Amino acid sequence: MLGEYIVATKNFDTPALSHRGGAGWLKLTAGLGWGRLGSNGSIGSISGTRPGFVAGTTGGELSYDQWFRGEMAPFAGIEWQPNDRWGFKAEYSSDAYVLETGAPNVFERKSSFNFGAEYQARPGLRLGAYYLYGSELGVTAQIQLNPKHPTQPMRVNAPVPVAPRSSWATDERHWSRDWATSTRAKTTLRDALAEALQQDGLILEALSLPENGTEAELRYRNPRYRAQTLAIGRSARAMARLLPPSVETLKIVPMRGGLALSQVVIRRSDLEALEHNPDATEALWAVTGLQAAEPLAEDALISGDLYPAFSTSLSPYTAPSYFDPELPFRLDVGVDLKASYAPAPGWRIAGTIRQRVWGNVKDGRASNSVLPRVRTDQNEYAQFSTTLENLYVTRQWQIGRDLYARSTVGLFESMFGGVSGEVLWKPVSSRLALGVEGNYVVQRDYDQRLSFRDYKTFTGHASAYYQMDKGYHLQVDAGRYLAGDYGATFALDREFANGWRVGGFFTLTDVSSEDFGEGSFDKGFRFRIPLDWLLGKPSRNTFGLVVRPTQRDGGQRVHVPGRLYGQIREAHRAQLTRQRARIWE
Repeated sequence: MLGEYIVATKNFDTPALSHRGGAGWLKLTAGLGWGRLGSNGSIGSISGTRPGFVAGTTGGELSYDQWFRGEMAPFAGIEWQPNDRWGFKAEYSSDAYVLETGAPNVFERKSSFNFGAEYQARPGLRLGAYYLYGSELGVTAQIQLNPKHPTQPMRVNAPVPVAPRSSWATDERHWSRDWATSTRAKTTLRDALAEALQQDGLILEALSLPENGTEAELRYRNPRYRAQTLAIGRSARAMARLLPPSVETLKIVPMRGGLALSQVVIRRSDLEALEHNPDATEALWAVTGLQAAEPLAEDALISGDLYPAFSTSLSPYTAPSYFDPELPFRLDVGVDLKASYAPAPGWRIAGTIRQRVWGNVKDGRASNSVLPRVRTDQNEYAQFSTTLENLYVTRQWQIGRDLYARSTVGLFESMFGGVSGEVLWKPVSSRLALGVEGNYVVQRDYDQRLSFRDYKTFTGHASAYYQMDKGYHLQVDAGRYLAGDYGATFALDREFANGWRVGGFFTLTDVSSEDFGEGSFDKGFRFRIPLDWLLGKPSRNTFGLVVRPTQRDGGQRVHVPGRLYGQIREAHRAQLTRQRARIWE
């Protein structure tokens, strides 16, 4: 049942009850409501008869023929906060709660008046008690987060200061380039840089030292810092501290999954001269070069102990389910045991065993979909406690300038496995990226082991990505979805400087509203919180959720691990420019 309203609010400053609590205020609110907000205490109608709700409609469409029509009723509220700790509320409600007090009998409505009191126990924690409908008591504990204020101050080890060569390379012999022809000297430099980077949580993959003795290229992997500029700055400091004085041009290449993401070029003399400049960030960034990474030199010194690499982790997981009419929120919780093996650069074999500890998603409603049940059989998949969440082999590589490729085979996610391929075009200095992906997939059995069901399909999309100002990201994907429907998904996200990311999306396909079912089309919102913001120490991990009002079968994509765009863009111009201040940390 819909509701519309017109409301006005007035704030008044009031004397505080205590000097320690800060100033107080009073807020008065009054308005008129229609629909469910006009169902109690009606004072008449000025807009005609309100059309009734048609049972069985799928939703997802604007019911503009009902707006501000039918009976209208007044409502009002008052909120008083005498100081920064206490708050008191009272309201007169124009909602008769017909749906809640009918057959479901969620509660008994005896009064139109509701009352509440709240207490700010400490920053980030607010407690409340309420008396509602004349029949119910309630208590709350609110955990409050402000994205502008981290829960813990960020603790990063201070970088080693840059030592100008003029302070220690004082003899002419220091500037000799004879070392550049010695393999032993180069190997010693590589090992020293690897140890220095390790102190900062970085991994040296390769070091190139041409025989001209005036430049060096360092390729590193960053498993610790969310901001690549911080890792670039630490790498540059290590190079300035350990390389012979004759090396002036520092080339730094961030690596991820065997891919060279970009090449950052810094003059050593600029680094030495600008460290204590009042405008150091802008001054250094103005003279820093950024370009596509060059192919690895044939005589590059590669770290010999990086491959093969094996790693494991144990972490909690949550799997929510939303908006079941019988129970709007369901949840499974448990642990994931993850393992990965990288035999060579760009190659990865990975898998996850999932153990559910508790949950009630399995009790959700059965699917009534007329489309192939590519997602609505979620409760069937939730019947099993120990499952193989994924198991796959993937390879990613660069096939040309600004062109990247990925191929994956195996069990991608809990419901589908198969073969996937992707190509992405993304120039280093371009805000635009274009990609194409194709997947031949088979639906997995409900027990999520190694067997499959009969459903097979091809799904694929052409994608356009655009990174706008102020951290906005636009993405459009057009193609064929898991249920065989054709259409496009439109998404807009905003990523803030502190790593928070929020956004929304919707998908329109050739599936009709009636065939799609409840909700009419796929849509939702999502957010992601960086763990370094929560923990106060460097981390590349994040926590996030995707919330769909209704999970149906139309407009659904397969979840393939390791899609390229998110990996590639993190070390390209737009992203590095936004993070440029952290190059000095």
